[in-house]
Amino acid sequence: MKQKHADYKLVPYPKSRRFMAAARRSVQGKPMMHGLIEVDVTRARAFLRDHKAKTGEALSFTAFIVACAAKAVDENKAVHATRFGRKHLIVFEDVDVMTYIERTVAGQKEIMPYIIRAANRKTFREIHQEIRAAQVEEVAKAVVGFKLVQLLPIFLFRFFLRMVERSPQMEKKYRGTVELSAVGMFGNGTAWGIPPAGLTLTITVGSIGERPGVVDGHIVMREYLSMTISFDHDIIDGAPAARFTQRLKELIESGYGLDGSTVASEQTVAEAAAKKS
Repeated sequence: MKQKHADYKLVPYPKSRRFMAAARRSVQGKPMMHGLIEVDVTRARAFLRDHKAKTGEALSFTAFIVACAAKAVDENKAVHATRFGRKHLIVFEDVDVMTYIERTVAGQKEIMPYIIRAANRKTFREIHQEIRAAQVEEVAKAVVGFKLVQLLPIFLFRFFLRMVERSPQMEKKYRGTVELSAVGMFGNGTAWGIPPAGLTLTITVGSIGERPGVVDGHIVMREYLSMTISFDHDIIDGAPAARFTQRLKELIESGYGLDGSTVASEQTVAEAAAKKS
């Protein structure tokens, strides 16, 4: 119930946010290591714009980042390892990427977690189609699970979270093995996001800004994506973290997975830049 006062109003704190807050508090205290990077996404963005101009289909930029992240993790599986007791780690073969999808529920926009299972075994197109389907076709199914969780009292939900944290298999089932979230990837200018503690690997997609870059010895305008790569330092050291980050950067900048096995050519990039100017 809303309560009105002279200088403020009291509104309900959404139950979905209360559960997300409880989930975040459950992982507080992890020694997270953050890396802030900029990635040249000119090639990938030019391809996506060109594809939409030719076909009318808007391909998911999030799906592209998920595909690149899953490939990089697949080649460096230690970055999504999880603790199993005091003396062991479990390293899963499948890379399950938890991301967040906006759905319309009862006329309202709600952000809900969604796990792309075995993303390392899927193509960019398959991930794109799965995200699009999840946004519309699976809304009813997703809402049922989401609402069932919200029926739990907060103290029981926290107990459930503790059980999940003690079982790598349950954590994989309910949280995935990698988290990817966006805090405004289509905003203007340079902006990073620093996430709260979460899984062993969390990727936060920031905004895209345009600035000069050097290509083949020439200064040209390029589009750069701000990203934060966060690791649980109890599990991942600096060297493997750096190798993973470099590989992820290479995959994104090469346009990995776009147009099947090929990527947007520099000619496409140049044509797109000419159209903008």
